Amino acid sequence: MSDIPLSLLFAALFFLIIFSAFFSSSETGMMSLNRYRMRHLAKQGHSGAKRASKLLARTDRLIGVILIGNNFVNIAAASIATIIAQRIWVDNPELGVSIATILLTLAILIFSEVTPKTIAANHPEKIAFPASFLLQPLLILLMPFVYVVNAIANVLIKITGLKLDQNSKDLLSTEEFRTLVHEAGALIPAKRQQMLLSILDLETVRVNDIMVPRSEIVGIDLDDDIRDIETILRTSQHTRLPVWKGNINNIIGMLHMRNAAKVLAQPEFNKAELLQVTRDPYFVPETAQLHNQLFNFQKEQRRIAIVVDEYGNVQGIATLEDILEEIVGDFTSDMSATSQDITPQDDGSFIIDGTTNIRDLNKALDFDLPITGPKTFSGLIIEALESIPDSNICLKIEDYQIEILKVKANMIATAKVTKV
Repeated sequence: MSDIPLSLLFAALFFLIIFSAFFSSSETGMMSLNRYRMRHLAKQGHSGAKRASKLLARTDRLIGVILIGNNFVNIAAASIATIIAQRIWVDNPELGVSIATILLTLAILIFSEVTPKTIAANHPEKIAFPASFLLQPLLILLMPFVYVVNAIANVLIKITGLKLDQNSKDLLSTEEFRTLVHEAGALIPAKRQQMLLSILDLETVRVNDIMVPRSEIVGIDLDDDIRDIETILRTSQHTRLPVWKGNINNIIGMLHMRNAAKVLAQPEFNKAELLQVTRDPYFVPETAQLHNQLFNFQKEQRRIAIVVDEYGNVQGIATLEDILEEIVGDFTSDMSATSQDITPQDDGSFIIDGTTNIRDLNKALDFDLPITGPKTFSGLIIEALESIPDSNICLKIEDYQIEILKVKANMIATAKVTKV
């Protein structure tokens, strides 16, 4: 070593610091890559993304080769710095080594650690993809060393009781995906973000949350007079109507208005002809989850279902449109302006019908009333009071002041709501 010029030793030290910066930035860049974007680029044929994806398939080997290389160049740099210090401070080599240690530590910390890792963390693709050109052949060259080091490390990891799972490290849970959608920002338009989140919410929403309640069902009772039935058919605003006999719990079919129009076109029609164009009803339990019911509608080729409870009693009607509205939003532009159950007041309050579904109310007025309990506005008030109240009673539920205006048939008929 004494025959090697100082200039050559300084040059070697300089290049070793550069190599140390390369390994440090490569490690941070590889670990900071967006795995999903990388796979997308790889599918499009990006060579750097393909190499990086292959290297990251075994992160233990990748980290092994990077750390072997980084430690090798750092130790070599320390050895050369020691030699340089001893040759410069011949009279006091101990002082020279101390000074060289401090200077080399600062140099490696600044130029080989902090600076390259900061750059790599902020621009991982610009660092990781080019670095894969060298890391891939280097991994092949150092594979025996990497294998031995990883084998020893894996044994130590197993001793601690930890498990290595290469297959699940990139999988996202539902809540993690929800956070990912929220943080997408301008990359995903707000409307599409809401649609994606609504699809995730289908697993937590049940049919009885979105159904038309029993009290609001419009249908045909075959026990009624034929002229009353004709009036309902000619004035109905619905595409399909349930048909029952005597009691709504005795639903015998669903009538499509297209088929009803053919019957009405005849000079005289009777109930028997109406029954011939009535399709068998499709029943679903009120506890069915929306994401399952959506597939069931597709499987059964249906657009409307009769919702029943555990005793078989009819609770309401659910339609394919109701489920789609949970995903894409309401098809009307302003529910609060068009809904007959919600009447805006000049003072900013709203008079609301007691039968209004709480989920519909929240969506229409951008409220945040609790939806984990009762389904209707009346049920929410009665649950809060724990009794059936008289009218002109005021109460507060979370941030909403409620004044009961009318009580009818043991339920809240109307109430005035003000957000405070």
